[in-house]
Amino acid sequence: MKLELDFYGCLCATSTFKINDINAHYEDFGDKYDYDMENAEEYGCGDMRFEEKRPTKEILEKYNITIEEYYKICDKLKEGLSFGNCGWCI
Repeated sequence: MKLELDFYGCLCATSTFKINDINAHYEDFGDKYDYDMENAEEYGCGDMRFEEKRPTKEILEKYNITIEEYYKICDKLKEGLSFGNCGWCI
């Protein structure tokens, strides 16, 4: 598997995300959600986390990856999109 994955320094988003030369979307692998919105700064996050979804046959075929590769990608997305409290979106 060929994976290109980079994250913006101050935004909760991928700046580069390609799998086997296919433009990828984190939403195919999971969701990111602020789990503590009530304690977040205005235009910020209280506890941003990425939560993986179960792999589907369609996603595995779309990117030509195995289940093991799917979960490796999810782990990298968790590392880059789960960061807790942030106030950068001001």
